[in-house]
Amino acid sequence: MDLQLQNKTALVTGSTAGIGFAIAKMLAQEGATVAVNGRTTERVMSAINTIKSDFPGAKLIPMAADLTSRDGMAAVIKALPEIDILVNNLGIYEVKSFFDITDDEWQRIFDINVMSGVRLSRHYLKHMLDKNWGRVLFISSESGIQIPAEMIHYGVTKTAQISLARGLAELTINSNVTVNSVLPGPTRSEGVEHFITSVAKEKNITEEQLEKEFFSTMRPSSLLKRFATLEEVAALVVYLCGPLSSATNGAALRVDGGVIRAI
Repeated sequence: MDLQLQNKTALVTGSTAGIGFAIAKMLAQEGATVAVNGRTTERVMSAINTIKSDFPGAKLIPMAADLTSRDGMAAVIKALPEIDILVNNLGIYEVKSFFDITDDEWQRIFDINVMSGVRLSRHYLKHMLDKNWGRVLFISSESGIQIPAEMIHYGVTKTAQISLARGLAELTINSNVTVNSVLPGPTRSEGVEHFITSVAKEKNITEEQLEKEFFSTMRPSSLLKRFATLEEVAALVVYLCGPLSSATNGAALRVDGGVIRAI
């Protein structure tokens, strides 16, 4: 299927690894010009070189900037004053008891997971509305619906992203601009891969046994019963970035393996 992304320019935040990298790679494969973002030039160029090794004709823009800082945000907007597609993927998580999470840690995770998307959307959404075409995506999580007890602060930021996306969608009435959120479930990202390897070794069991244990104890409602691949998540996001998804707006779309049971 041609997703009609040629001649579109996309910014994918936090795209040097994990879901963000998979989204950037798939967008480039579909013909979009993609700004690859990370905090360091080394990480950004490594991601770009990896994509180009698979797709030599990929059109990629290196965008090394820390989007949690005002200087980093200003540098990105100066380099890319207008874009067609904004994928707010930048985010962090950590497993920590609620009673041990400090005010500063709450503020840090909110600034990274929520405010980076607020600031970029405030700039780019206006330009999209002016030209009457654009796509804004927030990569949220099933944890925004079913808040995990082991990382409540992360879940709260993911709920905020869902609400933010829906609110911004209300500004797009009668236009060709859409704003949606995507809710991945447990996904085999770089961080999860490290978690699986280290914990399996610690418990002296295979990675397959650990994965089975995780879904029987931590995510028992999963229908998939395995970690989703990065490409399975990216495929939904990239579809939403193109013209074919024009009737999908203000939605929170799940690619969670059936973890969320509510309709």
